Amino acid sequence: MTPANEASADRLLTLPGMMRVPTPRLEMFMLRGFLSDRECASLIARIDRDRRPSTIADANGDHYFRTSETCDLPMQEPEIVALDEKISAISGIDRQFGEPIQGQRYEPGQEFKSHTDYFDPHGADFQRYCHVAGQRTWTFMVYLNDVEAGGATRFKVIDKIIQPEKGKLVCWNNRRPDGSVNPATLHHAMKVRKGLKYVITKWYRERPWV
Repeated sequence: MTPANEASADRLLTLPGMMRVPTPRLEMFMLRGFLSDRECASLIARIDRDRRPSTIADANGDHYFRTSETCDLPMQEPEIVALDEKISAISGIDRQFGEPIQGQRYEPGQEFKSHTDYFDPHGADFQRYCHVAGQRTWTFMVYLNDVEAGGATRFKVIDKIIQPEKGKLVCWNNRRPDGSVNPATLHHAMKVRKGLKYVITKWYRERPWV
């Protein structure tokens, strides 16, 4: 039986339309049409209304490392609760292990350079971010719009580029089978060349989020 804080490849592949990215280096899956046009439009409006400059956990001296804007979605509102439940139903992970859902907005020229979603165990802020809920485990990301040009997500280690597509979900396990963090999840939110790019991201943790 899969623990309440875990997704599994076997479970994900039972879902209609779910596709596994063919690589032995990490567990990664894609599902088109996860969110409807209406759901995407509503989330885009929220992000536009409440966005702020994005930040990173461990400063690296590069002030242009992450140039997007971020929106923390209000997890107490019914629409966002329904979205959280929808992601939980897909992932199989109990909602208590999830961080609040975050939205991101990219204008032309903006990007998030190559990074991993897990926290560097040797990073200066590891204890600050992980001492209560533990390390990040799974990432569930959904593109909210089609981008006119640019804005792809590049997984360099596995030589995979994923193009933005309205409503498409992409998810991956940030760990290796032995539970250690997986550097093969390194990814780059590439520069938008024309238009805007919107996504939402849901991260899960080892222990309940409080």
